[in-house]
Amino acid sequence: MAPRKRPLNLVLFGVDSLRADHMSCYGYPRLTTPHMDRLAGEGVLFERNYSAHIPTTSAYASMLTGLDCFSTTVVALRHKGGLPDHVVTLPEILGEAGYETSCVGFSGNASSRGFGTYLDYPAWGSWSEGRSPKADRLNDVAVPELERLAAGGRPFFLFLRHMDPHAPYLPPAPFERMFYSGDELDPANRSMDPVMAFKPFCDFFADWMPPGITDADYVTAQYDGAVAYMDAAIQRLLTRLDELGLRENTLVVLNGDHGETLYEHECWFDHHGLYENTLHVPLILRLPGRLPEGRRVAGYSLHQDLVPTILQLLQVRGVEIDFDGASLLPLIDGRRPSNASEFYITECTWMRKHGWRTPQWKLIVALEPDFHFKAEVELYNLVEDPLEQRNLAGREKGVVAALRERLESWVARRERETGRVNPMYTNLDWHGSKTHQGPFTSSQQAYDTLHIGSVGAADRLQAGGRKRAAQ
Repeated sequence: MAPRKRPLNLVLFGVDSLRADHMSCYGYPRLTTPHMDRLAGEGVLFERNYSAHIPTTSAYASMLTGLDCFSTTVVALRHKGGLPDHVVTLPEILGEAGYETSCVGFSGNASSRGFGTYLDYPAWGSWSEGRSPKADRLNDVAVPELERLAAGGRPFFLFLRHMDPHAPYLPPAPFERMFYSGDELDPANRSMDPVMAFKPFCDFFADWMPPGITDADYVTAQYDGAVAYMDAAIQRLLTRLDELGLRENTLVVLNGDHGETLYEHECWFDHHGLYENTLHVPLILRLPGRLPEGRRVAGYSLHQDLVPTILQLLQVRGVEIDFDGASLLPLIDGRRPSNASEFYITECTWMRKHGWRTPQWKLIVALEPDFHFKAEVELYNLVEDPLEQRNLAGREKGVVAALRERLESWVARRERETGRVNPMYTNLDWHGSKTHQGPFTSSQQAYDTLHIGSVGAADRLQAGGRKRAAQ
């Protein structure tokens, strides 16, 4: 790899709640991401990129460290405390290498340690407040910061956390009607009945969905509209990057922290459940002159692979970290087919579960009862049932036993290698409930205890997590 005349910059778009299968460059029939489609055509798209540890806090912990949950110890949305001292983050690595580092939209989170500058923007909204231009608000902060960094004499790392299409889905015009021409209040449509009857979330939904809504397709169209809106806002930043003469010398990365459940699996319009719609996230890399154009990589990749890849592309040397992930350049160059054929998956969002995923099978095991009253063990044949509609755990007991053995062997191996107990076994108050401590003993108890509340309450819940992380 020939040395460049000046150090490369890095712009990393971290898009919250973006599922790969709702992007047109990943095959979605709606044209939701024309600008990201073009970005993929100018670089490399990874077709099977996975968020193994959901939700946000644990996903970014892997994305920004190159480590899995055993190394970061982070598995829960409301992670208590910051990252352990033994963990070094990407902004810390690049800061030591002379980079100026800025983070927009992610201050105080346990996983965002090490940036030199933190900037925030209003990233929530409600029906009473009207349409929520979250991505424009990000740009109001991010574009001046990009200009400031570009005017400096040092290479820079700019991290941007987009809160579109994260709920509330309130994209501004014309995106709110881009993919919907029906009547969201049609009294003959009862598809929203089970959604609004779900006690833990009903107040949250009522705070940002149209009063009297009956059609679930309208909400999905709002999600898709928020994706398209985010796509257009990102193009504004890419345009400014070009105008500043930085295109040829900047590695651009687009990654999702986790996906989103829409009307599937009774995990309505949120990002919990270890199903494919939550685990499968986009990854696109562009670096003119170094990465090929229009390359699509079919092998599996994980969040923990991103940091080793970035450091290799930026030619940052002397980093003595034993990453759990591996560089993706051999996949791009065709020297290795995949970085993982099967892997461990975890969730501490509104449920505490872990599992094992192979190209054919997915095993999900509940570590305590969940508020959806789901089975303790779920098994899906991903080849024959890609939408994960048929739980085969009762029929395929041999497969369940074999996958549980692989899962438990992996956990035991990682515990030995790290000298730490699996954090999935020790995060017993992952739900952050003040009225209940320790694991739930029944699904009914979980259902009666967990409650998101209004949009403001959801924002305060995440803000509480940020305050704990900063302590």
